[in-house]
Amino acid sequence: MQKFTQNDVTGAGVRPAARVVPGHPSADGAGVKIHRVAGFQSQEFSPFLMIDEIRSENPDDYIAGFPPHPHRGIETLTYMLSGEFEHQDHLGNRGAIAEGGAQWMRAGRGIIHSEMPSQGDVGMHGFQLWINMAAKDKMSKPGWRDIQPDEVRELTLDDRGSLMRMIAGEWQVGGEPHCAPLLDAAAEASVADVRLAPGAEVILPLPAEHSVLVYVYRGALDTGRGVVNRGNLVLFGNGESLQLRAPQGTPEESAGKQQDTGLLVLHGLPLNEPVVHYGPFVMNTREQIEQTLRDYNNGTLTD
Repeated sequence: MQKFTQNDVTGAGVRPAARVVPGHPSADGAGVKIHRVAGFQSQEFSPFLMIDEIRSENPDDYIAGFPPHPHRGIETLTYMLSGEFEHQDHLGNRGAIAEGGAQWMRAGRGIIHSEMPSQGDVGMHGFQLWINMAAKDKMSKPGWRDIQPDEVRELTLDDRGSLMRMIAGEWQVGGEPHCAPLLDAAAEASVADVRLAPGAEVILPLPAEHSVLVYVYRGALDTGRGVVNRGNLVLFGNGESLQLRAPQGTPEESAGKQQDTGLLVLHGLPLNEPVVHYGPFVMNTREQIEQTLRDYNNGTLTD
């Protein structure tokens, strides 16, 4: 785990890059290959719990998908860059998202759902975020919503092609407030896809009380104290704004030309509550997890 020192802040109120959390290869569902960054026990992550990235041109890596499985106590947000996934759940909800679309699910007291690729041969690149729910909301009614690509607010950041796609929450860009299509996520969680041209920079004002995480999914991020490459997550310290800067040149492996930087930028209000995690269930105590397992085994998880 790479750590940064807390000196040499680049400007008043700018959050310093505090820590880099490396992602690691894993598998989930029916053997889907993923790249995972998890922080279930980290208050620096809260309210976020985990980021899974699916990225492959080989259908064998993802075609088996995620057959029906349960959840309790969390929300999930799925965002696709390429490929297509279809959601179905025990409530009768069904919907598919493709490139640029997102899907939100509140497990609440209990949901059983599946997520299956509906286009098998075009490659897959997407993300699923797990967002914790406050103790008072964990047994709330489950819910689900598709967010189609044309619903996502996209802003141009400069004349070099840098842009920002706001998926969830509230953002301030260029002195103007902007609302994403998903505003009812847990714990004021906000999610955006920021793409920066080589050498480009953007500063985003963010609530000082929020946690801030940035996952690098393409190219690299220049933190001012070191360059963080694709597949890693940066946790930021205290401050009132976030500075994002792409290196001047990140060579592509094959073409030898500069590559842009792709970032998932997350911020949310920390819950400051205990987290007990067991498989697809996230509660606050061991006793609640044990009750959840009993409910699932006796068929009352979704009652």
